[in-house]
Amino acid sequence: MISQHTGARWAGAALAVPLAFASATAAHAEAPYPNRPIRMVLPSGAGTVTDQTARLIAERLSTSLKQPVVIDNRPGANGIIAGETVARAAPDGYTLLFTYSATLTVNPWTTPSLPYDPLKDFTPIARPSAPGGNLLAVSASVPARNLQEFLAYVKASKSELAYCSWGVGSGGHLAMEYLKAKTGIHLRHIPYKTATQCSNDLAAGHVTIGITDSVSSIPHLKSGRIRGIAVSGPERLLPTPDVPTMTEQGVPFQQASWVALFGPKGLPAPIVTRLNAEVNRILQSPEDRERFTAMNLKPAAPASAAELGKLVSSDLAAWGEVVRVAGLKAQ
Repeated sequence: MISQHTGARWAGAALAVPLAFASATAAHAEAPYPNRPIRMVLPSGAGTVTDQTARLIAERLSTSLKQPVVIDNRPGANGIIAGETVARAAPDGYTLLFTYSATLTVNPWTTPSLPYDPLKDFTPIARPSAPGGNLLAVSASVPARNLQEFLAYVKASKSELAYCSWGVGSGGHLAMEYLKAKTGIHLRHIPYKTATQCSNDLAAGHVTIGITDSVSSIPHLKSGRIRGIAVSGPERLLPTPDVPTMTEQGVPFQQASWVALFGPKGLPAPIVTRLNAEVNRILQSPEDRERFTAMNLKPAAPASAAELGKLVSSDLAAWGEVVRVAGLKAQ
């Protein structure tokens, strides 16, 4: 038989266990952010502009935040897979989206039943790269060396020509469809999963025309296996200073792409402020700016999270107009 004194002692001990557990849990929850590894979800594969920029940022954040920042590449569906992953994540700062702009500014115009709202389901944090364009390139077997020669080559072809990009609804896809609409040329689209795959097949001659990014195309440009024809966006690319923009060559196209960091909706303001400050610190570092340049990337000027939010809104409207002119339908 248990005495009254013994029963009280056991009851007290039993009560102490959950209280101690609750205290430990609360202490863990109240620990300064971050107190465990951060996952950075990417919509592209290794070697792309997005991937290389993200790895630079992740490396620096790991050091300054004193927690690992782990890259999670989830390419495909023009960023929808990665976007949905983060849109459904807890807003605790441990799952972030590092993405190219089309994920949020093009997909709403080209994808029915998009599983996220670009203006409601994400919290803008920071934009590491300055707006830039993509590269219209051809295999070495194509004689064209500028946009007018390229247009003449396509129009004179007796067989159907095709071009690659990194997916339906990508910035490259839209830029080429816009060019087709403005010039009357006909090209079949071959969507790849990543820009790297498009660049590699272009260099190998499996496809002779492509719109790809400024990073995955570099080794092939240097080897002479592909040739730059024109740049979409407002200015020439760092790795191809001799390749004029589409606008310079008579087809006005000013819409640019960028990469940026987002969290799920409801991400607490202190976490946004901390991450924005850390990314902007990287952008102001002379050493890191040199690393951007070495990768043929142009770092952005430091900006607030609110400014990134305004950019998403304005680019969403601008890409909608590109889609309209190109005559693309949601599919």
